[in-house]
Amino acid sequence: MKENIRKRIYEEAYYILKTKKTLRELAKEYNLSKSTIHKDLKDRLKSVDLTLYKKVQTIFQNHIQTRHLKGGEATKKKYQKTSIVRTKTRLGMI
Repeated sequence: MKENIRKRIYEEAYYILKTKKTLRELAKEYNLSKSTIHKDLKDRLKSVDLTLYKKVQTIFQNHIQTRHLKGGEATKKKYQKTSIVRTKTRLGMI
């Protein structure tokens, strides 16, 4: 494995451990695709540093366990916003 890729993998791993950000957020920070981040932290990290890999996987598992909650909150906000607009329209405020 090239040294620059190895360095990038370590940077991504330590960053996700420090910030607990999602893959999408990490991809934006590093200006890489989600696929590249995923491959770095799921496949390549395992062959580079197994201990660090296990720590990162616990964060991924946490994200997987809570994603349905985040999706539910987003949907709730979306429908609350449309409900407010409908109410204001009916009352002639818009």
